[in-house]
Amino acid sequence: MKTRRLGLLGAVALVVSSLIVGIPATAQAATEPAVSVVASGLNNPRGLTFGPDHQLYVAEGGTGGPQSTTAGQCAQVPMVGPYTGGFTASISRINVVTGGRQTVINGLPSSQTQASPVAPPLVSGVADVAFVKDRLYALIAGAGCSHGLLGTVNSILRVGTNGSSSQVADLSAFVKAHGVANPDAADFEPDGTWYSMIRAGHSFYAVEPNHQELDRITSRGHISRVVDFSRMFPGNTDWRGPTAIARHGESLYIGTLTPFPIVVGAAQVFKVDPESGEPSVFAGGFTTVLGLAFDRHGSLYVLETSTKAGFPVPGFGQIVKISGNHRTTVATGFNMPTAMTFGPDGNLYVSNNGFGHKPGEGEIKKVAVHTDGEDRADSGDE
Repeated sequence: MKTRRLGLLGAVALVVSSLIVGIPATAQAATEPAVSVVASGLNNPRGLTFGPDHQLYVAEGGTGGPQSTTAGQCAQVPMVGPYTGGFTASISRINVVTGGRQTVINGLPSSQTQASPVAPPLVSGVADVAFVKDRLYALIAGAGCSHGLLGTVNSILRVGTNGSSSQVADLSAFVKAHGVANPDAADFEPDGTWYSMIRAGHSFYAVEPNHQELDRITSRGHISRVVDFSRMFPGNTDWRGPTAIARHGESLYIGTLTPFPIVVGAAQVFKVDPESGEPSVFAGGFTTVLGLAFDRHGSLYVLETSTKAGFPVPGFGQIVKISGNHRTTVATGFNMPTAMTFGPDGNLYVSNNGFGHKPGEGEIKKVAVHTDGEDRADSGDE
């Protein structure tokens, strides 16, 4: 019997549990840092980044819509379909001090799966955001005929200051023309279900969990594959689902979701040389990783969306800190968190209620890991 690999960006496929690399003991912080809500009223918040203006930019999945496509137009994944969609995704700009919120751009593609007995509809739209100097870019994950939106594509967009956008790279076309070695034909998203994106040097790096790939996208729109994780296990017998990405030094770090039902401790963080494309296991023993962030001391913070076996449960999201050989649980009790970033103040900001919640229930939480404002994140941007 096959169950779903819920990619949390439009639902990705799932078959068997992943390899568990030794689960080390994790200490609990003596005192958890203060956690507060700095913004609410969001629709499926996902990726986060701070801009040069020190404002927080939030990718929102949107609320889907009524449009759909038929078998005569393109293939949809039957396990979660038919997808329905609309143009309800957006990007918000938030002042984390005052809580003030502005819409940077709206009317972007958003799609949703059908509800199931074990999972609510999963909405994808804008998956992540990143800056190149003062220019904002968006990773679109809810578009494409296979997601119910004919005439659209998953892409990287350059966002104008007036709410306009222009396409930098067509990700749907790339994944259709350059298949991975071992796709899961029974549960394959033709347009992909992109999740996270960062900028490093003159390129973007984006991860796609359904196909299990890490790709490089240049500022001129050239796309190339860095890692095909499906090659690690021929026949797709061990799905990893790369979802989170961060950079530290010259290396990329990739967190994995792993299949559902959740096996506690099955997720890993891989270290990748972006030039050779060689992945190695940096750390194991995690559960449903959806966010990674480094502080300036080189400590890695890992966001787990649900640490309970079975299927995601609200209230079981947490953040774990890795410093050398030591692990500490920093903060717990998050509801379906989907992304995390450091702010200019040295504190962590988390997208909470990021999937499976009603419109307007999404929020951003601040985790006061550094209250003096002197620590900073290693953002990976140059």
